[in-house]
Amino acid sequence: MNDVMSTILNHRSIRHFEDKALSTEQIREIVSCAQAASTSSFIQAYSIIGVKDVEKKKKLAELAGNQEYVLKNGHFFIFCADLHRHSFIGENKEENINQSIESTEKFMVALIDAALAAQNTAIAAESMGLGICYIGGIRNKLEEVKELLKTPERVIPLFGMAVGYPSKLTDQKPRLPMNHIYHEDEYEQDKGVYASQLEEYDEVISSYYTKRTNGKRKDRWTDQITNMLNKPTRMYMKEFIEKNKMNLK
Repeated sequence: MNDVMSTILNHRSIRHFEDKALSTEQIREIVSCAQAASTSSFIQAYSIIGVKDVEKKKKLAELAGNQEYVLKNGHFFIFCADLHRHSFIGENKEENINQSIESTEKFMVALIDAALAAQNTAIAAESMGLGICYIGGIRNKLEEVKELLKTPERVIPLFGMAVGYPSKLTDQKPRLPMNHIYHEDEYEQDKGVYASQLEEYDEVISSYYTKRTNGKRKDRWTDQITNMLNKPTRMYMKEFIEKNKMNLK
């Protein structure tokens, strides 16, 4: 196993950071790694907003559900699906490309491009001895996030990433069994096999929480997921995306 693989396999979410900002050089190196990610047809349909302003970080922390680590970190990145520059290019060249950039396909390309860039960011940061935490909570109130960041039409802030020097390490949560995630040649649809794999994982997760909390929690993963999905969240998203002239067709 090489150093890159060790870095990836050592990943865990960090929610407590030292009061130490990333240097300009560190930020440039991390963003350069983000830009080295694969991008569909070289379209590069994403942008990254780095937030340093303390008041803006305070507001983002509030909008994300009062998550303190959105404010207290070394640097806060926000990854956006971005087809604004492509719209600008079309206008500048007097070509009507709206049907293409307003398609579901190009919206998916923008999401995938942003996610690939973000994962490169995470690996780069962790390889430097930094910790990271993805923040999906910025989608709680995207209208206010867009206003705060002054993003134009065809730009959707997707998630944030807190990066910094860890002051406290958390345990790694066990992932699903590999044979539940990885299928060969075709998707495994045997319900007996499926149920057995999930039962096995439930026991692993229950043991993890029992040990971590000295018996105060014994959550099973399938119960966690059912309870979470029983409460729909951010149901305004389709309307918000269409309002911002993305994914209309």
